[in-house]
This record gives sequence, structure tokens and C-alpha cells, in this order.
Amino acid sequence: MKILITGFDPFGGESLNPAWEAVKKIPDTINGAEIKKVMIPTVFYKSAEVTEKAIEEFQPDYVLNIGQAGGRFELTPERVAINVDDARIPDNETNQPIDVAIKEDGAAAYFTQLPVKAMVTEMKNAGVPASVSNSAGTFVCNHIMYQVQYMIDKKYPNIKAGFMHVPFIPAQVLDKPGKPAMNLEDISKGITKAVEAIVEFDGKPDLKMIGGTTH
Repeated sequence: MKILITGFDPFGGESLNPAWEAVKKIPDTINGAEIKKVMIPTVFYKSAEVTEKAIEEFQPDYVLNIGQAGGRFELTPERVAINVDDARIPDNETNQPIDVAIKEDGAAAYFTQLPVKAMVTEMKNAGVPASVSNSAGTFVCNHIMYQVQYMIDKKYPNIKAGFMHVPFIPAQVLDKPGKPAMNLEDISKGITKAVEAIVEFDGKPDLKMIGGTTH
């Protein structure tokens, strides 16, 4: 099994991105699966171009994109990506699309093929706070999750993919009073455990357990 894992470069004035910093620290092999790690730009469309190039070169069975969600307390596998870019801030090339469809011929939304509840369970069992998320936002994180699902829909039907958000690390919240943070080692451990669940549940249905929210 081969798994492509991406992490974004820093954005929004940050000097680092915990997504990529954590991805760099995970093992090159997890439960027998070969891992390829790629940093992608926090740029609309260009992020998808870099990801697709890696897909073509590596021919993975799974793609897991990782991104920063400052303000979240937990690692959060995303359930769904929606077909809209609505950028609160510019990306790293000053693009700021507002209420724009990502793909005119794409579905309104795509659901992940990853076992998100099993991933959450594995992370929590390892002592890493985690929960299922039902909104990937409308910035480049949702964009890349949607773009990869669109690629699966149109070109790569044998790939399974999804996205996971990670919190700030402590160094990022020194000037952000009240914002939650998680140490880099726990984020990296959480990603590793999530990948272990992906490997374990390959070809199996996800766990049937409570993971929804009321709002």
C-alpha cells in the first residue's frame, strides 16, 4: 500500500505550518504502508497542481492532506468538502476568491472515503484529542480536499482520499491569548495513528459510532 501525505506551507503571517512540520516527523513506513510526504503551497489551484503531480509520480492508494486550523483543540478528520471558495484572507499569492465554484462541472460536495471515525478512535486511544469535523471551511484546505475528490471522480477512481486539520503549536499562540495549542510530537503521533487506522480499515467499512454534532 502507498499513501501520499501532504502538508501546507506557512500562511497568514505565520513563520511555520504545524501541518507540514508534523508530516515531516512521521515514519516513512507505517504498518507496512509506504509513505510519501510532500509540502504543497497554500495557494488556490496551485495546491492541486502540486498534489496531482505527486499522485502521477507516486501512484498512491490513498491521499491524506493535512492543514492547519488555528483555534481548534483537536485533530479533526474532515467528513466532506464543498464546491466553493470563499476566502476570508488572501492565499500566499494574494488570491482571494469570494463565492466562486471550485469546479463548474463538479458535485456540490464530495464525501471522504477515509474511515474518519476509526481514525478518531485510534488517535484518542493513543491519548491524542480528536473528533470528526463536518466543515473544512472555505479556504485552501477545503479547496484541496475538494480538488482531490474531483480528481478521484474524474480521473483516479481507485484512489481513496481525505483531509485532516491540526491545531496550532505552542510557539504560534504566544501572541494569541486564549487560543488552544498542541505540541508537535502529539500532532505527529496523531497523524501516524490516523494512518494506522487507514491501513487497518482498508477494504472495510468505517466504525459505526457516535461522531456527529448538534451544531
